[in-house]
Amino acid sequence: MVLGLVLSFFLESAKPISFLTDPNTIIIDKLEIEILGSSTIGKYNCSNSLMYRDTIYLNSNVKNSLKSEISMSNFDCGNRIMEKDLRTTVKSTKFPKSTVTITNIKPFGLNYKCNLNFKITDKILSYQNLILKNNKESLEGSVAVTFSEIALEPPTKMGGIIKVKDEFVIHFNLHKA
Repeated sequence: MVLGLVLSFFLESAKPISFLTDPNTIIIDKLEIEILGSSTIGKYNCSNSLMYRDTIYLNSNVKNSLKSEISMSNFDCGNRIMEKDLRTTVKSTKFPKSTVTITNIKPFGLNYKCNLNFKITDKILSYQNLILKNNKESLEGSVAVTFSEIALEPPTKMGGIIKVKDEFVIHFNLHKA
């Protein structure tokens, strides 16, 4: 009986064995994309979050990349009119999905560097040596883009009184499992 109590005490206070966690492996379980910008009446934020499970193997030739399709009709701007304007602007009926590809992920101090390709409409935006900030819960990165880079016109309303500025930021968040 005493042995049972001692064994129970040790098993209940046991901590997970940390050597089972590989520091060269990052498991991603969710991808979040935000489009941040401003107009003549204020700022906007449209986001799309999708369950996405994948593993990044650092310092390995096995698999050191992530690729995901993003539905352009699933962005939430907190306002139906803005969501409709976003879908119209990015021509979501003609180009219903965008693709994000992150490759060549390497440690860079406490963070990571990577190559990033975004396919938006029929344009591919490429970024080399993009910094991914390493937080406890996620890897985060941002890129500044202009509508003109992807051959799109920023939306306007009310005969041009309300105008969306040409530059916006795409912020992505890779949530760790």
